[in-house]
Amino acid sequence: MHLNSEFMLRLVLAGVLGAAIGFERKVHYKQAGMRTHFVVAVGSALMMIVSKYAFADVIHNHTIVLDPSRIAAQVVSGIGFLGAGVIIFQRNAIRGLTTAAGVWATAGIGLAVGAGLYILGITCAGLVLVGFVLLKPLERRFIKNMQHIMITANDSPGLIGKISSALERFGMSIEQILIDRTDEEKGLVDIDLYVRIHNTCQARRK
Repeated sequence: MHLNSEFMLRLVLAGVLGAAIGFERKVHYKQAGMRTHFVVAVGSALMMIVSKYAFADVIHNHTIVLDPSRIAAQVVSGIGFLGAGVIIFQRNAIRGLTTAAGVWATAGIGLAVGAGLYILGITCAGLVLVGFVLLKPLERRFIKNMQHIMITANDSPGLIGKISSALERFGMSIEQILIDRTDEEKGLVDIDLYVRIHNTCQARRK
């Protein structure tokens, strides 16, 4: 009875930690929200509990060899399929990587709590939330002069030069450029530009 209470505590704690991470994702309108992270954490904790304790009745049989890490390893590899479901590739832009990483980390948190490593699981959940909440504003602060621009245009000689000249007039310079010929029959190209905004442009915007 004592073990069952302990197991239920682990499941509840894993669910709370997973829901906390999912809440932050849902606030930012991401595909995987509270329910997804909650279920991933609880399911992972259950798998770890089963892996460690479910075979206690046969472990004394010396002809049976058990590897408690096998189920955990399958959870880690299997969660990749769920993570892939929240990644979106659209017009050379990949979205959802952070949420997918969060789902993967949530599975690890569930495994840790399921194994009884409460402090480790709580610490990891706290670090993931810190990463989600604090690192994005920090990124924006240090790379605030960078902007991503997507252009669809007719492919013509000197197109890049014209775009570069137009950007320079507004105080911007091209740092990186990606070109994808999406419709060769119509002669259209998709251009992804990463540009740096200089002080002159910022002054105009203010």
